[in-house]
Amino acid sequence: MDRSLLRDDVYRRLRDAIVDGTFVPGEQLKDGDLAEWLGVSRTPVREALLRLGASGLVVAVPGRSTTVSTIDPRAVRDARDVLAAMHGLAVRETAGRLPEEEVSRMRDANRRFAEALSAGDVAAALDADEELHRVPVAALGNRALEAVLEQFEPLVRRAELLRFSGDGRTPVERHDRLIELLAAGDAEGAASVNFDIWHSLPADDPAAER
Repeated sequence: MDRSLLRDDVYRRLRDAIVDGTFVPGEQLKDGDLAEWLGVSRTPVREALLRLGASGLVVAVPGRSTTVSTIDPRAVRDARDVLAAMHGLAVRETAGRLPEEEVSRMRDANRRFAEALSAGDVAAALDADEELHRVPVAALGNRALEAVLEQFEPLVRRAELLRFSGDGRTPVERHDRLIELLAAGDAEGAASVNFDIWHSLPADDPAAER
């Protein structure tokens, strides 16, 4: 595999393992063990851990250890606010300009989101939620915006596990409203709903400190 592709694959696999709880907060991550687990050398693992540190998913003490970070409400709140702004820009710029097939993709993603919540499949719900919100982002094609999302989304995604483990009806309804406003070309209305969606995350919930 090309070195850059291998590096990105290792990063994604470690990121996902932290987000989905395979590696729990406070757990020590040893590059040798991770390399053996993934079947790669230590170099891409070390590079991935540096990227995960920049995203706030791990905490490294030079010369000592790297551990999975706890879910810090302030860090989640800061990241959430950045994501809300980036997604707000995407929906403002693409309102009324999304092809019908892309609008249909969002509707289908929200249907699968609702079904996953009803079934208690939080991982599938998160995947569908991410797919829905990624449609305007992909349509905008702003690479700088996409880089910001790549850095901060994993931290917020862990907090979303708490939200989607509860009553998911409100997010489904807000998604429906967002989609209709985008299709109708109401940029400010879509941006307002987008703001509500992202700021409904439980960033200030003491239970998030775990």
